[in-house]
Amino acid sequence: MENYRNERDRLLTGSFRDRESAEQAYNRMKERGYTDDEINIIMSDETRKRYFDKDDKKEAGFGNKAMEGAGAGSAIGGVVGATVGIIAAIGTSLAIPGLGIVIAGPIAAGLAGAGAGGITGGIVGALVGAGIPEDRAKEYERGIKEGHIVMGVRPRSDQDAEYLEEDWHQHHGEDIYR
Repeated sequence: MENYRNERDRLLTGSFRDRESAEQAYNRMKERGYTDDEINIIMSDETRKRYFDKDDKKEAGFGNKAMEGAGAGSAIGGVVGATVGIIAAIGTSLAIPGLGIVIAGPIAAGLAGAGAGGITGGIVGALVGAGIPEDRAKEYERGIKEGHIVMGVRPRSDQDAEYLEEDWHQHHGEDIYR
């Protein structure tokens, strides 16, 4: 475990094609004790609107049931709780003008502190500025443009990193790196 602590700045990141797989990944991080302040979420503004818009009234929308339950004061758990958590995280996110992306979590704070308005290089520049290596950032940029949700966390231990990586693969995570 000591070796992992020396590499604490390393992010475990992955790309998820749909809301369900992203929620599964998010749930696993929450189950392991990670908070919204530790979980990074990056997506296009269009994806945020499609999957997490609070005003969306479609009957089949999974998140709508979660929001209705939250509004009614009912107990929320499991995947439904993840929906509310992701929406809450997005609510305190950084929208990067001109790029059409929304970033939530600790990397949003880092970008805001660095002056996100001055980021050059488009989405790749924003991702690199957030601490994601450039080769990975280019892969994630393609995915974000296709509607994927990129998530990341700084694992607290080798065991957490291994567990989350394995779980993300099982739940259709792509381009997973640590």
